[in-house]
Amino acid sequence: MKFKDLVRLYEKKKKIYGAEAYKHISELLKEAKEIHKKDWLKKPTPNKDHEQSWRAFKGKNFEKLIMYIIKDEVEKLGLKVVEGNTLEKTNSRNLSRELSQVKRNLLIDYGEFGAHLPDVDIIIFDPRTLKVIAVISSKITLRERIAQTGYWKLKLMQDEVTKHIKVFFITPDEDGTLKTKIPAKKGRAIVEVDTDGSYVMSEEKVEESDKVKMFDKFIEDLKKLIKCKQEE
Repeated sequence: MKFKDLVRLYEKKKKIYGAEAYKHISELLKEAKEIHKKDWLKKPTPNKDHEQSWRAFKGKNFEKLIMYIIKDEVEKLGLKVVEGNTLEKTNSRNLSRELSQVKRNLLIDYGEFGAHLPDVDIIIFDPRTLKVIAVISSKITLRERIAQTGYWKLKLMQDEVTKHIKVFFITPDEDGTLKTKIPAKKGRAIVEVDTDGSYVMSEEKVEESDKVKMFDKFIEDLKKLIKCKQEE
């Protein structure tokens, strides 16, 4: 199974559910797991553990699927997107001038221990100024990375060059961490206090707030963010 198979499944959901296809990501992943297992059985991994193989595939390709879903809409706003891995794994000398500058504009200074990129999956930037507008972490459940996402927000806020960067989380929230505002689970508390917000791709009802919303509000919020920056 390859990433293009996930895209094909998503496009099928779009034909059925239209703008609400995002609510069916967990369903899509269950279907993808079945296809993945059939392929895996033809050529099992040496340790014969399909779950491990599926988790690796799912984690890597869920991030790519989010990128696929938002890319066109983000570009319609005059912005660009790039995968975090592209900046992290590529030597600056091998990046385009544009991406090299974007990378510099996202680095966190650790003093004598060097400058390092935050661990994020997607970076949204303005191609005219090359300033980073927002970064996104995307995981199936919050427990996989939400505390780390809060940490990166705090680090970015400590520098004049990066303090304006918004830090978002996109998730199907399969463990239901974000469902209830009060009493809040630990992951919800971290989202509310230490990030700029999370967008949920789920059929489950979520108690929304300024920081926790359904995924269909993401592009609208990005538009508002751009408008605010233009008025500054």
